[in-house]
Amino acid sequence: MARWVRLCSINFHGQGNREANWQTASQLLEQALWDKPDLILLPETFTGLGMSERDWFNNAEPLDGETISRLSDMARRHRAYIACPILLRHRSAVYNATVLLNRDGEVAGSYYKMFPTLGELSLGVTPGTEATVSETDFGKVGFAICFDLNFREVADDLHAKGAELVCFSSMYPGGMQLQHWAMEYHWWMLSAIGSPQGVLVDPLGRVRKGAQPGYQPVLSASVNLDCLVAHLDYNHDKLQQIKRDYGYEVEIDILQPEARFLLTCHRRDVSAAEIAKQYDLLLWDDYFQRARHERSTRLMR
Repeated sequence: MARWVRLCSINFHGQGNREANWQTASQLLEQALWDKPDLILLPETFTGLGMSERDWFNNAEPLDGETISRLSDMARRHRAYIACPILLRHRSAVYNATVLLNRDGEVAGSYYKMFPTLGELSLGVTPGTEATVSETDFGKVGFAICFDLNFREVADDLHAKGAELVCFSSMYPGGMQLQHWAMEYHWWMLSAIGSPQGVLVDPLGRVRKGAQPGYQPVLSASVNLDCLVAHLDYNHDKLQQIKRDYGYEVEIDILQPEARFLLTCHRRDVSAAEIAKQYDLLLWDDYFQRARHERSTRLMR
């Protein structure tokens, strides 16, 4: 069943102090709210952008601090999820974190950066131990922060926990690494960057939309999360029948060189997974598990 979600990411250069960063973010948040988003993503530790390392570290706040309180009020008033990347002080530890606020302004989940940079570690940032996937009213949302993008452990954990959309907040854009993650793990990726370079990437690894440096630092787009990726093998001869039966209500995007396709269901009474079952599509993970199993069987003979 179609699960449309309006996504926004906020992208801006640091202003060098917390209040100036908040004022910039606040202005851009107001712009984002014009589109009545379901979820808004901010850049990595956005209140500390442009600070020296030591000032950045000293900018850490508790969960009930000013930044979360301000965004909680905004989330509640506008009935939107807000993913708030913040340097979080919890007990005796400091984490590079993303806190997800729900439509009531309550904390719905939090993620601690699993792989802080060497510089962050030397300052005293504590690493997180696992990926986080939060249940929302539109789907399963996971998180990654900056340097995490270089470590497969983060993506593997997100995939195992069923992430459908991954929110990536960062100081660096990520570029083709974002596209690789999206294509490899078949999820949507939304990025918010400490420069106007945020993007939206689909499960085939294609950049669907990007923030425009100097013109539009707010990225806004609607996506349908009721989709799946499968290999063309054992499936390609079934796609024409699916289109004949469902027409425009099922969208099929084929990435021929990589031998895969994205099936998106726009109907309200049936899901992409149910269509896959109806036509006996061989799903991606099942295909490669079968290939590994058959290989192991032959090796044991």
